[in-house]
Amino acid sequence: MTAFLNRPRRSLLYIPGNNPGMIQNCAIYGSDGVLLDLEDSISITEKDAARKLVKYALRNLDFGTVERVVRINGRDTTFFEKDLEEIIPACPDAVRIPKIDSPDDVRAADEIISRLENENGIEPGSVRIHAMLETAKAIVGAPAIAESSPRILGLTIGGQDLAADLGIKITREGLEMLYAKSAVILAAKANGLLAFDTVYTDINDPEGLREQAAMSVSLGFSGKAAIHPSQIAVIHEAFTPEEKEVRKAERIVRGAREAEERHLGVVAVDGRMVDAPVVAQAIRTIELAKLAGMEVDVE
Repeated sequence: MTAFLNRPRRSLLYIPGNNPGMIQNCAIYGSDGVLLDLEDSISITEKDAARKLVKYALRNLDFGTVERVVRINGRDTTFFEKDLEEIIPACPDAVRIPKIDSPDDVRAADEIISRLENENGIEPGSVRIHAMLETAKAIVGAPAIAESSPRILGLTIGGQDLAADLGIKITREGLEMLYAKSAVILAAKANGLLAFDTVYTDINDPEGLREQAAMSVSLGFSGKAAIHPSQIAVIHEAFTPEEKEVRKAERIVRGAREAEERHLGVVAVDGRMVDAPVVAQAIRTIELAKLAGMEVDVE
């Protein structure tokens, strides 16, 4: 479970659950994960058909190494339990639950998922949860939500709905979301979870996306959602470490291995002592570099 949690997820591409053409190409878009959407991109009249199509895809299509996440409809809708009842037996890697306002919303989903895992012979706890925070109440309650279930893999912010709830306009710079994003990141990291940034909605503005993705990295987000395949490369570029970062990470990882082999309690790199969190960050840097196709030497 730890290895699963630590795997880099730079990009998560939203795919409408009623679009078979896009769904069948999930493995070739290049994103680290896909978000098969049953919520906002699907009209009420298409909900049942989209659910069936996503269930079929999960059971029959080869997604390769791409993580399979399904965004279901929120607990406040009549589709919530229907989505879980049909999607969980198809064994997605995770479900993204929108409109999470309190720990009760998470626990309600956890209870249903646990029952469905048991009824379908699925390993208990294997289907994880992305808790989507989209209201002021959710942002204020982020710490409690983060610790409400061991099934939670990460917290994610829903920018458009949050802006509507706050009565504000989303700008290209995105500074109006700075506090909310920081609150989500802190709550996630304090509980050992991932933190996912919201989408950048203008697919014709790659420079704006580049700036937003760079901010995502600097704030500490684990990854960022995308709404179009063209956004994936831009997001990955932002999460690609610089050459000097990679070389330093190599020295830290090699130093940590040497210290472990010699049964030393501390690691010294470039004349400075480094502790476990620094080593963990170095390992993540190495993983991101490998994903970007950079040469890495930690032997």
